[in-house]
Amino acid sequence: MTAELVRGQNHPLSQARLEIRVSAGAPIVASATLGDENGKVHGVEWVAHPGAPTLPGLEVSKQAAAGHRLAVDLGAVPEAVHRVCVLLALPVGVGGPVRFGAVAAPFIAVTGLDGTEVASYTITGLDTESAVVALELYRRQGAWKVRAVGQGYAGGLAELLTDQGLPEAHRLASGINDAVAQGLARSVQAPPQRTADGDRTRQTAAPAPGPDQSGPAPQAGSAPQGAPGPVPPHATSPYAASGAQPGYPAGPAPADPSTVTQPAAPTAGGPVDYSHPRRQTGAPPSPPPTAPPSRPGQPAQPVAGDANGWSMDERLYNQIWGMFEDLARTTAAYRSAVDFAESRMEKELDQALSDPRSRIGGQGDAAREAARAKHAQLVDQARASLDRDLGQLAAEADVVEPALPPAFARWDNPVWHGYRVPMEIPMALRLGDLHLPESELLRIPMLVRLPLERGLWIDSGQAGLPDDSFADSHDLRRLALDTAVALAARLLAVYPAGEFGVHVIDPAGSGGQAFAPLVQSGVLATPPAPGAAGVADVLARLTQRVDLVQMAVRGGMADALPPGLDTAEQLLIVHDFPHGFDDRAVTQLRYLADEGPAVGVHLMMVADREEAAAYGPLLDPLWRSLLRLTPIPDDHLADPWVGHAWTYEPALVPPGSQVLQQVLARVAEARTRLR
Repeated sequence: MTAELVRGQNHPLSQARLEIRVSAGAPIVASATLGDENGKVHGVEWVAHPGAPTLPGLEVSKQAAAGHRLAVDLGAVPEAVHRVCVLLALPVGVGGPVRFGAVAAPFIAVTGLDGTEVASYTITGLDTESAVVALELYRRQGAWKVRAVGQGYAGGLAELLTDQGLPEAHRLASGINDAVAQGLARSVQAPPQRTADGDRTRQTAAPAPGPDQSGPAPQAGSAPQGAPGPVPPHATSPYAASGAQPGYPAGPAPADPSTVTQPAAPTAGGPVDYSHPRRQTGAPPSPPPTAPPSRPGQPAQPVAGDANGWSMDERLYNQIWGMFEDLARTTAAYRSAVDFAESRMEKELDQALSDPRSRIGGQGDAAREAARAKHAQLVDQARASLDRDLGQLAAEADVVEPALPPAFARWDNPVWHGYRVPMEIPMALRLGDLHLPESELLRIPMLVRLPLERGLWIDSGQAGLPDDSFADSHDLRRLALDTAVALAARLLAVYPAGEFGVHVIDPAGSGGQAFAPLVQSGVLATPPAPGAAGVADVLARLTQRVDLVQMAVRGGMADALPPGLDTAEQLLIVHDFPHGFDDRAVTQLRYLADEGPAVGVHLMMVADREEAAAYGPLLDPLWRSLLRLTPIPDDHLADPWVGHAWTYEPALVPPGSQVLQQVLARVAEARTRLR
């Protein structure tokens, strides 16, 4: 059975020949040092690094990568060696992240040669550090053990190697960085030069002329010139509340200016090309899948995972982002073309009516008919271009959807039938689907990065919907609770066993039937808390956890947390708010919403804002801090490029399906094996 270690914990090793697998969210440098009984490294010949990757009993990778496999033979290391330390560092001078706090937490697994996992460790709590001692293999009384270390150094490799007693630490660190930079230069080809004829990026067009301007109508399938670039994959959630709903945050999310590039020069016509300018953001260690050859004159056939990335999941994530941006921009171009056609027709009609001579005889009727005919022609051309782009995006969606991993997939995807509890946290989670009025049949997965950077609000009220046509408020509340349970189950399913806990506050006990899958499977940390006393107890425990972790992190003493403290990510589901809440409980809830996500405590509200109206503006910051979702389709989300009002549909389990219960049962079984 695999031992999932926490910082400072050790585990015995029963075999000498091992493989150490490293997985990170960005390219990193893997090295290793050999130390004596006191952990001291006596010279550069005791360090395995990309410039000198092989030592007796030890071999490391030759260049930076997001994944590494280090070979270790403990029986072949010199007798004087009592400690083998695995070091991870961010490469210097290659334009990547400069601190581990900006990338996903590195995951380390110690396995046998047959792939059987012996121990694993996720290095959490890093911030400004650029180098870290991940783990160490050490000899005690003739037997070897592995210990999770996780000691970071803001000064990089030089500071780390100095701390291990190496006299020439700064010179060796500089040599390692040079070797890595040269290795990247040899292995990564420079991007091809863009040419006027060879640029196959998404076509762009100038903004549509106004009523007083002349010029050709913009073509659908082209992006408005000067539209902002996309939010990079590592940025916060791109989905902002649309200004169509009063009281919610308005406007698109800002993009990271350091990663946005200028749009390509306009090109004329042509089908949608899937080499999206914003999908070419990095060079993966291996090329993505290639599309099968297409016939001359036909567009390239789409392939799942054709975007760049360091893993298949990252490629699919970036591909979905590209599809999201493609649909946003081609729809914006279509709407711009239609607006231009209408403004041109109005201008021509005004000119016909302003001339007294056109009112005599049939000249006026002919001018009006000509204006309307031109309008219809322009709209038809725009719609044809839009339909062409939508057809190719739909073809891409048909290929991508079946290839998605569980974290990205709908509940009706067959991938859930072969579900197994993962060993690593995925990079993102699917919260539902998005579509636009012009593309009712085309659904784009709504993905948010993990861990969650803001809480979720499942709006169970009718006041925020476009119309109050939903007849039964009780059914709407039940749908909201079903949405919350489905999202909580999805979060439990995509985290490794024991690394995510769920708490439920149900003061009136009205959600018992909806919470049954969570309760019966045994995946809840504690039973749903009833009444005001239950509310106070759960909030007190979670706020205390936030306080303790904050103090430990700020004081640099993350290892000094109480032994009984659950370090797993926590999710609090609040139902029937504000029933059972007093002023103190409301203050604690706001505190969790503001401070919790940074230390692994997340909030999911299932509430009707109108029922808490008695608190007045006191709760406005709470609602604004949460990502609003709805249990029925609603157009309240905006993209970060052109600000369309996207219709959100929740990720619900199909009626009659038992997939949720089956997945939760496997999660509970995996937790049982850990005990």
